[in-house]
Amino acid sequence: MPHYDYPVKSKLPLLGLTIFATMSQLAAEHKAINLSQGFPDFETNEELIASVNTYMKSGFNQYAPMPGVMKLREAISAKTFDLHSINYSPETEITITSGGTQAIYTVMVSCIQEGDEVIIFEPAYDCYVPAVKLHGGIPVLIELEYPSYSINWKEVIKRVTSKTKMIVLNNPGNPSASVLGEDDIKQLQKITAGTGILILSDEVYEHIIFDNHQHLSMARYQDLANRSFIVASFGKLLHTTGWKIGYCLAPANLMAEFRKVHQFMVFSVNTPIQYAIADFLAKRENYLNLSEFYQQKRDYFIQFMKPTKFQLLPVAGSYFQLATYKKISEENDYEFCVKLVKEHGVAAIPVSAFYGRPTNYKTIRFCFAKKPDTILAAVERLSKL
Repeated sequence: MPHYDYPVKSKLPLLGLTIFATMSQLAAEHKAINLSQGFPDFETNEELIASVNTYMKSGFNQYAPMPGVMKLREAISAKTFDLHSINYSPETEITITSGGTQAIYTVMVSCIQEGDEVIIFEPAYDCYVPAVKLHGGIPVLIELEYPSYSINWKEVIKRVTSKTKMIVLNNPGNPSASVLGEDDIKQLQKITAGTGILILSDEVYEHIIFDNHQHLSMARYQDLANRSFIVASFGKLLHTTGWKIGYCLAPANLMAEFRKVHQFMVFSVNTPIQYAIADFLAKRENYLNLSEFYQQKRDYFIQFMKPTKFQLLPVAGSYFQLATYKKISEENDYEFCVKLVKEHGVAAIPVSAFYGRPTNYKTIRFCFAKKPDTILAAVERLSKL
């Protein structure tokens, strides 16, 4: 077949393959232990898998309703009330999505218009900025304070303008592993009061939070809930990142706009898995015990990393550990991560990839959502640096 080069003007001319795909590909090529991409290497609950299989065999294999299976929306509503004492209507305020990233993108498509400014805190999950740019929005990038990764609210106040359409929050943070506190909530309430500013609250790690911290969801505060799209992910909750199922919570007027886009983006999401997850959520321990499960993994990782030359930063939530390598190398973090894969057989993520401008805090991200044997094997290699 003849090949023709048809001109296409890129909407994202400076972007290529994501850092996650790049490092995972490099890890596969060099047979390295992959602590870069955020996925568990252990199996999910056998009862849940069996339940999905049962629904498949029972004929639940056709399109689900566009907003999602009602049984699952009702289960999410019950869980949200249980955790945050707020009622979200399963009928009009909850939509099942094809993962958290699709939900985030759908929010941006629904709300962002040419010239709208969107405040994003860096280091930031890498889908936020492209989604804003693709729809004519202007990302307003504010760096979190290093190394605590706390928000400088005085800087936020300076950057809010009449064009500010949205503030994007990630709590617990990826890659920062930090969480919002009550003072952060008070500052956010002050800044948004009396404005039309929307909030996109990425809470996909809501159930992975440590050391008796409370997850301060936007759902807990009525004034913030009224202006918020809250995004969550079953991939993180159920150790099933490949299933790509998440959901979005929002008041009815905002959700109506979200669904206008959602119906043409994916229309509906995997039917039998939705039914199985609804059953799984009926047992509260299936989501309440997750923090303890991952705190054990975090503590295990920290304990074994102590003899190494890496300096570990605090981890309040998520399943990521940030570490500095200042005692090991003067290389920038990307060069160091490539060398780590090729020469030492461990893959990590350079944190500079989560910034819009060049940075070199000599900090990298490890994922500890792994089996003990995987963690131990990786740390044995890291201890040789």
